[in-house]
Amino acid sequence: MSLWQRVFQFQKEKIAPWIGLRNTLGFALILAAGIALGHIPAALIAGIGALNVSYSDSHDPYLQRARRMLAACALVGLAVLAGAICGNHHLLAVPVAGAWAFAAGMLVALSTTAADLGIMSLVTLVVFAAKPLPPESAALSGLLAAAGGLLETALALAFWPTRRYTPERRALSALYAELARVATAAPDVREAPPASAQSVQAQSALASLGGDHTIDGERYRMMLSQAERTRLGLFALGRLRVRIARENPDGAAGPLLEHYLDIAARVMQAIGDALLAPQAPEAPESAATQLEVLESLAEELRTLPEEAPSMAGMLQDARLQMDAVIGQLRSAWELAAAATVAGLNAFARQEVRKPWRLRLGGTLATLRANLSLRSAACRHAIRLAVCVAAGDAIGREFELQRSYWLPMTIAIVLKPDFASTFSRGLLRLGGTFVGLGFATVLFHRLPASPTAQATAIAALMFVLRCWGPANYGIFVTAVTGMIVLLIGMAGVPPTEVIAARGLNTAIGGAIALAAYWLWPTWERTRVQDALAQMLDAYREYFRVIRESYSRLQESFEDALDSARLAARRARSNLEASFDRLRAEPGTTPQSVAALSGMLASSHRLIHAIMALEAVLHSSRPAPARGAFQRFANDVEITLHSLTAALRGSPLAAGDLPDLREDHHALAHSGDAAMERYALVNVETDRVTNSLNTLSEQIRRWLG
Repeated sequence: MSLWQRVFQFQKEKIAPWIGLRNTLGFALILAAGIALGHIPAALIAGIGALNVSYSDSHDPYLQRARRMLAACALVGLAVLAGAICGNHHLLAVPVAGAWAFAAGMLVALSTTAADLGIMSLVTLVVFAAKPLPPESAALSGLLAAAGGLLETALALAFWPTRRYTPERRALSALYAELARVATAAPDVREAPPASAQSVQAQSALASLGGDHTIDGERYRMMLSQAERTRLGLFALGRLRVRIARENPDGAAGPLLEHYLDIAARVMQAIGDALLAPQAPEAPESAATQLEVLESLAEELRTLPEEAPSMAGMLQDARLQMDAVIGQLRSAWELAAAATVAGLNAFARQEVRKPWRLRLGGTLATLRANLSLRSAACRHAIRLAVCVAAGDAIGREFELQRSYWLPMTIAIVLKPDFASTFSRGLLRLGGTFVGLGFATVLFHRLPASPTAQATAIAALMFVLRCWGPANYGIFVTAVTGMIVLLIGMAGVPPTEVIAARGLNTAIGGAIALAAYWLWPTWERTRVQDALAQMLDAYREYFRVIRESYSRLQESFEDALDSARLAARRARSNLEASFDRLRAEPGTTPQSVAALSGMLASSHRLIHAIMALEAVLHSSRPAPARGAFQRFANDVEITLHSLTAALRGSPLAAGDLPDLREDHHALAHSGDAAMERYALVNVETDRVTNSLNTLSEQIRRWLG
């Protein structure tokens, strides 16, 4: 998609009539109450709070929606209070606006949702800083704004469902159920690969999670990735079963493979059932037992007596595929059990019990890791803070009318990526002038009664929330018209607003575009290197953990903290780079899907690596096994090879070590009853599975 196509793009799938209706209802109720009680100024403040909080409403699962909207209510109230108080002191208002802008920009490192909350609160701050109030009035205004937001939150949560991520779980369940069905069916070369339709449906259902970097979103993407790899493994095993039965019908390998596929089908059906269950599976040991049977069958294939020479290659291929499918099914079962409501809550409790530095999604740890110029989020925060502070200072220094529109425009237009900044800048200018003209005509045509004005404002609110998400120009036109009419209700003639708004919007848009032109970030040239940098950081973090296991008498606390911080920063940089790339012109859906899958696999990899560090603190020390050293060597070699390939070196499948064979040797070495060895065996299996998946995805991406 070209840049100009992006400017005029209308995304029909983002039309939200139900959201528009409930947001308009909350806003209209507030205005109606103000008119009926004769307190229009108070109603306008509460209405502004409701308007800003309504931007956080969505079709997301209700628990996520509740957290986001309640956070928005608190931020709106705080921003109104801080802005109204700081506005009394010009020397204080500018640095406070700049500091708030920096904090809002840093929230990009957490998620797009957090970044949106930051910008919303920043806009509220600069608007209320333009009209200073005494501390008592400022506090009351903050409470009114928060109350307006709470009304919108109550309406958005009125029909709280019982389950989360239902469409995604249903699609994944159908895919695993179909894999269970075709596992024992004879392959037909005249038909499409098994479960193709269900795979496409699952890909479509999970496409909306592309920008969701939460642990929950990553979990579902990882389950899809495991299903895709399992699908290929089953297809290969099915063909091998047919060939082996044809080449050696009396041998033991054919029946063994058939039994293996029968058990694998039961495990996949259990995974599909678990995804539809509201609670965690009641008898998870059954699937675990079946996985143990699969492992014993793979071991039995290893010990079969030598058969015809022509069979050796097929048996070796079958063993490799069996080992790989076992790892994929074990990973998928763990993810499915944790994907229920009970499982998600249990995981959240487990994360809270960890030290904050070892929490994968830790807010404080992520922000701390990104306080560096090497972080894209930090660079965006600095750019935003400087521009907002400069815009606020210019407006105050030259005493521009309605000067708050200048820093407000900068805050809304300036984004981490060029495409969004450019398109928003153009649409902000065009939509503002269209909205100003439309609202002025409407104001003069409407009866001079507050009821008529409130009705027109409610209609624009519906347009804003229903069709605004589909095109930013529609959003700006509607919100501009709303603001003009709201100011008119406060007793200010629209003629005093038009020129001031147009001038300040033009200056703010120019500052935002100039800032990005002076300090740009083009993601199409950076995302692959950002992935390589993240894998380099993961390799260094893994190396320090490996040293901690090997050199028991030495302390590696400082090195672990430093390596973990670098890994977290690199992961945040890649996530931010991916989000910007998704908005950049020329990015294809295939690239987005591929990068999304790699992010999910890397997420599971780092989770397993962090769990290995946690084992250091939760288990009795034990000497590192020789098999562990070989496994760790090959993990580092694999990560090094992948980063080299991402930077231009050739890479073939045969160039990478056989991590599954390494893990097999590791799991069969040492005393399996020893706590540390048992825990390490589990986490290294996850490392193997996620790194093999990631290797395959990167080879496919580079190819």
